[in-house]
Order: sequence, then C-alpha cells, then structure tokens
Amino acid sequence: MSGGAHRRAEGGAIDRTRPVRFQFNGRPYSGFSGDTLASALLANGVHLVGRSFKYHRPRGIQGAGVEDASAVVQLVGDEDAPNVLATGLRLREGLSAKSVNCWPGPGFDLAAVLQAASRIIPAGFYYKTFKWPHWHWFEPYIRRAAGLSRGSATGSPDLVYENRYDHCDVLVVGAGPAGLMAAVAAARSGLRVVLADDGLAPGGRLRSETVRIEGKPSLDWVQAMVDELDSFANVLRLQDATVWGYHEGNFLTIVERRPDKSRIHQRNRKLWAKQVVLATGAIERPIVFPNNDRPGVMLASAVRTYLNAYAVIPGRRAVIFTNNDSAYETAFDLHDAGIDVAAVVDTRARVSSAISERLATLGIPQLIDHVIHDTRGRLRVKRVDVRPRNGGAGHAFDCDLVAVSGGWNPAVHLFSQSRAKLRYETELATFVPGEAWQETQVAGAAAGKFRLADCLRDGASAGVEAANRAGGAVEPPPLPATEPEAEYAISPCWVVDGDAEADAKSFVDMIGDVTVADIRLALREGYESIEHVKRYTTAGMGLDQGKTGNLNVIGLVAATLGRTPGDIGATTFRPPYTPVEFGAIAGNRPGPFILPARRTPMTEWHENAGAKMYEAGARWRRPGYYPQPGESMQDAIERESRAVRETVGIYDGSPLGKFEIKGPDAVRLLDLAYTNAWGSLALNHGRYGVMLTDDGLMSDDSVTFRLGADRYLMISATGNADQTYARLERMIQVERPDLQVLITPLTSQWANATVCGPKARDVLRRAGTDIDLAGDSFPFMTMREGVLAGLPVRIFRVSYTGELSFEVNTPSRHGAMLWQRLIDGGADFGICPVGSEANHVLRIEKGFLSFGHEVDGTVDPFDLGMAWVVSKRKSDFIGKRAMEIRRRGEPCRRELVGLLTDDPEVTIPEGAPLTPRGQRCDSEGFVSASVRSVANNRSIALALLDNGRARMGETVHARLPDRVIRAMVTAPVFYDPDGSRMRS
Repeated sequence: MSGGAHRRAEGGAIDRTRPVRFQFNGRPYSGFSGDTLASALLANGVHLVGRSFKYHRPRGIQGAGVEDASAVVQLVGDEDAPNVLATGLRLREGLSAKSVNCWPGPGFDLAAVLQAASRIIPAGFYYKTFKWPHWHWFEPYIRRAAGLSRGSATGSPDLVYENRYDHCDVLVVGAGPAGLMAAVAAARSGLRVVLADDGLAPGGRLRSETVRIEGKPSLDWVQAMVDELDSFANVLRLQDATVWGYHEGNFLTIVERRPDKSRIHQRNRKLWAKQVVLATGAIERPIVFPNNDRPGVMLASAVRTYLNAYAVIPGRRAVIFTNNDSAYETAFDLHDAGIDVAAVVDTRARVSSAISERLATLGIPQLIDHVIHDTRGRLRVKRVDVRPRNGGAGHAFDCDLVAVSGGWNPAVHLFSQSRAKLRYETELATFVPGEAWQETQVAGAAAGKFRLADCLRDGASAGVEAANRAGGAVEPPPLPATEPEAEYAISPCWVVDGDAEADAKSFVDMIGDVTVADIRLALREGYESIEHVKRYTTAGMGLDQGKTGNLNVIGLVAATLGRTPGDIGATTFRPPYTPVEFGAIAGNRPGPFILPARRTPMTEWHENAGAKMYEAGARWRRPGYYPQPGESMQDAIERESRAVRETVGIYDGSPLGKFEIKGPDAVRLLDLAYTNAWGSLALNHGRYGVMLTDDGLMSDDSVTFRLGADRYLMISATGNADQTYARLERMIQVERPDLQVLITPLTSQWANATVCGPKARDVLRRAGTDIDLAGDSFPFMTMREGVLAGLPVRIFRVSYTGELSFEVNTPSRHGAMLWQRLIDGGADFGICPVGSEANHVLRIEKGFLSFGHEVDGTVDPFDLGMAWVVSKRKSDFIGKRAMEIRRRGEPCRRELVGLLTDDPEVTIPEGAPLTPRGQRCDSEGFVSASVRSVANNRSIALALLDNGRARMGETVHARLPDRVIRAMVTAPVFYDPDGSRMRS
C-alpha cells in the first residue's frame, strides 16, 4: 500500500511501515498509522467531503484541527457516530465514514437545487415566512431538513465511557512550545502537574513547521521535553485529550479519546487545579472573498500541516492569499516540496523587503495591494481571479489549491469560559486575554506571543509563576536557542467585496452557510449588538463555534457601522470548546442493570397484615396504608391519622437514610454541606439541617445527632438518601480530599420502628426499658442508648407527624422482634400501624416539607419560610453565593403557603396550577400537596405561590380542566403551630 498517490516520498510524523485500510463513501482507501482521516483523504486525492448545511454547496477540507468548519463526516459500522470532524479523527484499521448532508452523494446532490433559491432564503427567513397559518404546520419538515449528520438510532453498545475525578497543583493546557516549557518548569518543583493536549501527538505548531531548536529539528526538542516529563512521577500527561470546559473554582473538564485502546472509548476527567496555565495556541482565520468555500481553498497553516506533519501534497499548483507575514512560510515550504506556487497575493501595500527578495530569488510572483475577488471551478477550485485592492486590471491564475491567511486569533475560549474578559489588540488585529479572573496564567500564542522565542520564554515564566503560587519553589529553566525571527506584521482585511452583478456568495461562517449579505441584512434590520447578529444569522453557532469565522464577523460589523472591532466586542464563549459526546459526559456503562427490590425486617409483617405496599426511594417496599375489611383507601388513611393524633401509631422507618460521619474534620464537612452551623451541637443532641445544590437550591434536609467528639449520625429522607450519600462522598473524595472524615452508610444495618402519638411513652414503658422517657430527662431532639423490650436500642426524639414521637432503632437482626413486641405492648392503648399515606396527611397538617412536593428543585430555604436554618455567622457553605445572587436578581419568588378551599369538602388535586382568577394564562404557582385533614375536619393544601407570604388572606384560583376552585391563602401550618404537642 502506498498510503495515497498524493504523498511525499519521505517526511512526516507517520509510520510508513504500518499501512491502514479504511473506507469513505463506500470506497476503499489506505493511509498510514499517524494519519487523521482528513490527511488520509487528501493523500488519496479526495478534497470533496460533503455538502454545506443550508445551500448544499460542495465543501472540502479547510483546516487541520478543531478550526475546520467543513470536514464533518458520519461514522458508520461498529462506531455509528454523527458530526465527527475528520481533521481530528485518528485513522484506524477498518474505519468507515461517509459524507453528510447530501443525496445520493457529494458529487451529485439533488438538494443543491436550493442554491437557485438562495435569494429568498437569507438569514432569518424562517422567522418571517413560516407564520401563517401556523408554525406547527411547517415544523416537522423544517426539523427533518435541519442538521448535518443523523443521530444513531441504537447507539454503539460496544463503546465504553468513563468518568474520573482528579486534583493537581498545576494544570497546563496545550503541549506546544509554551505548554511544554510551562509543564517542565512546574514539574521540576515536585508538585502534582497535569499536561493535557488535544493533538494526536505533542508539539503543537512545531509539528507543522520546519524550524530548528538548539540547531536540531524542533521535534527532537519536543521529544526530549516529553521524555523529561514522562520521567517525573508527579506528572500526568494526557494526549488526544481536550479541555472542553473551564468552570468556577478552577474546575475543568477534560475528555480523553481512547485513553485505553483495549477498553475505554472516551473518558471525561473532572479536575480541580490550584493553578492553570493556558498554552492553547492560536487559530488561523481566513479572509472572506467571493466563492471562498470551494474545495481546495484551505487555511495556509493547514496546508503547511498536511505538507510537513503528514507528508501530504494538498495540491499541485497553489496561490497564497494573505494579509500578514506568516503565510509566506507556507509558500516557501510548498516551493521546497516541489509544488508550483503560482503567486502570493498580499492585501497590504507594504511588505518586508526580506520576504520580497526571497520570493524573487525563488521565482515566485508577488502581487502587493491585491485581493482575490473570485474563484472558479465546480467540485474543486480551478482558477482564481485577482485584482488590485483599489480597482484596476486583474489577473487570473490556474490553480487547484488556495492557501489563505487572514491572521491569527489566540485560542482564548477557555480563558473566556473562566469568566475573564478579553481586550482587542490593534497591532495584532485580534482579541487577547485581559486580566485573569481565576488562578490562571496565559502563555505563548494564546497570549498573543506569535514568535517561537517569545512562546518559549512566556511558557517558562508562566510555569514558574504557577508552581510558586501553588506552593512550590522553582527557578526558570534555561531557554533553548532558536533561529532568528522577524516580528509578526499584519494589516487587517476582513472581507473582499465581489462584483455586485456576479451574485457570488462570500461566506463568513462555512458550517452555517452564513454570508456577508446575511450579516449586512441583520445590521439593516437593527441587530447591531454582536450577540444579536450571532443569533439572527447563526454565525458562530455551528459545530466549530466560530473558531475561524467569528473575528471576520466582528470586523465586518465594525466596518459597516464605522466602528472598531474593540468597540463591537467578542461574543461569549461557553463550554464545550469542541463537541463532546453525551456518553462521555454521562460516563455510563451500556447494557442492562439490576435494581433489586429492598425489604425491611418488618416487610413480611406488613404484607401479612394486608398492607398495600408502595415503592419508596431506591426500591424500598414500604406500606402505604392498612385497609380493614370494608374500608376504602380514604377510610383507612383517616383512621390511621386519627390514631396518631388521639392515641398512638407505629410506622416502619427503616428505609430512612442513616449515615455515620466520623473523623477530626467531621464538623468542617457538616458546616460545608449544611446551611446552618454544627460546632455548638452538644453530645447526644440533634439538629435539623438543610443542604443546597451548587446553584443554591434545596437538595436535602436531614436530622443529625452528635454521638461523640468527632462522630455524628445523619438521618435523611428515604427518597433522597442515596443521592445525599453520593453527594457527601463526592465532597470528601473529589472536591475536598483534604478533609479527614469517613462516611459509613448504616441504612440497612438498623431497623426503625417509630412510635408516635399522645400514648407513645406509655407504649414504650409497657414494653420495658431502662431509659428514662420523661420529658425533662429525654427532651425533644435528643437521643438515648439502652435496652427496650429486651433488645439493644438507640431512641431518637424527633417527629415527622407533629406528635410526641420516638424513633426506636435496633440492629436489623432484631427488627421484626422489636416491631412485634411494640405491637403487643401497645395493644391496650389501641396502637395502630401507620402507612406512608397517613404520614403524608400528618406532615401536611404540620406544614412539614417533602421532596418532590414542596422541595421541587426550584426553591431555597427562604422560599419555604425557613430563613432561620441559614446561618448568618458562617462565611460560606455550598450554594451560599448562588442563593444570594439569585435572590438579588429575582425579587418575585414562589413561597410556601397554605390553602383553605371555600368549600371545606372540596380537595384540590395535587399539582393543580394557580392562575389569576382561574384564567388560562401563565401560572402564579401550584398546589404541592393536598389532603383531607382529620385534625381540621376539612380539606387543606400546601402551595408554592408568587410572593405568597405577602398575600395572606387573599383568594387564589386553582384551574382544573373542567372547573375552577377558589381557596384562601393561609399560613402553611394547620395544626399545633407552637409545637407544644411535638415537644410534649
């Protein structure tokens, strides 16, 4: 196998001893190990890879990495995946791909007829066109036509994804010259260093260039640096790994592709770093001119990459089009490879004499102050038309390759994601990093340093600074000697206007088919903000997220409005930096799994007693209610509820989550997780606490008791127990590994029989115990250990029903015996087994919360009238800042209230929306829970209502499909508001 007829006889970082077979559009080809799919296609003379999104125009390979906006393919066969960028896809044996957005094929596409209708489908046409008679008439057809690739119907069951968590002192992003220098400098400090690079091999731009370092080929220096890094035990080097998100708290996400070739397809690594060095390099941008999208029109840097890194000949006769000095190196490399350079077209009026003299020596024509104003060809460029920039007689050059360079944009995406600001640098004609917002250093081309010597120096400085800030102590490493370099010079040229009568399209965003005319239309229609222009035209919203086209859009907007690009500003960069598969984010193992039903020691008793069994939490089997002969469900619920209020009831609380938290940092963990403080909690006392999510919303409420100096027992709700445990484990293993604390789940080790009601003390005394149950010696929210009914027990004075209550816990092996002895001991007092339905009634009467009802993922403690649970003395806890920001920005919040219907016999269905006067309009709240109360002998309800606490006494309306129910807003406590019965 030759690896392709368009391959240089030698050179490139490919392994010519390892040929690789693959297919594209059903045809067999061959390449070499080390190729990407894009380089292998070019080596086989394939430039046409697909059709464009909107107009179905022929599109080819334009870049060599994530900057490419056209080389999107569909993988087929064993890895069915959509929208894969061929420029970053490592070639492997048996790989099969096909073109997207074309039928029957890229050479002849029936949908190309849309090009003839381009005048009537400009940007935003769908907003204006598909309005009558109704948008939904057109929606199915538009959705069917949208997109490029197709999603997989079944997925790929053999692909395995994984999530990992990690910490480091210094994270270096990018293994180009600056990144390698930074990583080596930091590694020599002995700190934990991670180097992540998204290239198939380290080196960055050095893999595409022919420069020398220390008098040797630059890749020799790269290998020496990599060898040193790999020799450090404190360094983790990740290759073919993209840092796709930079989040708050120096938390970054990294997707690794095939980190374990035998097993893992992709791994998403979630990493916290003390210091971050962004050495992400720079991305070349094009110049926009008429018909600039033809296959064969490529970025000059990409041409150089394919020529030098992959030994591919991307064309036989080339024209260079540039506004800066860097593209001349492409012309020189093409000439050295024996490729005819027809001309270098430079938009600038003045160019370095040294460059011009070297071109003349090589016999390469140079046209100063000229532009390409059109290209010719159908499925590949055949000719370019060139003319003076200010008008006049032009030239035509036959060619099959156009190498374009409009300048370089620092890859500031991660820096922007970190919430830092950018600033426009006029001398470089691009946006560069401003002041950092997090613990971040930016080095090399990412900081606007485009000369190799400056990149090396900047990288070493950033690595030393990051290591010293992270607690290390290191001196700058010696800088290697490099060849003399000229200063980078550029004169911006964003767009070349074509002849008006020619109706040629000039594309500023290739993947979205956004043209210069679309941008100008948006401006004429009043969309002058760059964010509005982006959304109206979709420029920068495709798979490449505007990596090559954004600055041209900004420059065009600025020129049209008579402003500078700095005045216009940049759009907002958000994660992901490049597309990430959902499988990598989820990290799930494919295939079936087993979630067994869970039984308590008392489940058999409940079933024998005729209980209607429900499923709760992680598939716990729990009684819902115990119907007696001839009773309806409502009758049984009211009987059980009345027993708790008037005599005594007993329910199975075994599924409640129980976790022992132990260690010298136990209080620090509780203070971090809960909104209230825990340092003052006395021995054998408990406290109610609330946890928030990272975005400041309620995630769990629990009661935690202090068992010893550094030992606590947390009791959480059944439905949220597993999530709470996972969250706490994540804190101590991932987010705060410095905390010395262990969490032991005890849910299945302890059975719980809760005795509640006015006669609860009498039942426990009748069963026999050595614990003093008197209120003064065993007050509310305390615990005691001892013997009850001849069994070892822990008893907790807590209540979810609002009555005197004792939660009796015993080792699970004694659970059934404890239950039966309490039933026997309570027979003379009329003890009644109680299910979850009656508990629901009792907790609503008392105004207690339930997850999935009042705690619905949108509320915080203040919304629920629980400001008292949020400590004013604590400097921080999880979710504190997010909660404060949200409350400042949302003055109208939904707050917990009670509802009493006008007709006491009418019960509002749970979930019913509350709307002004019951009209069919936007909701102002909803009914979270609704029951018939035995204590109030009427229906009651809890609701979340806009500004609810300020609306006490008002009448609200619950809208149902067939009627409207009126109700008065009240306080959300309907029984024993001062808690005297609960404390007894």
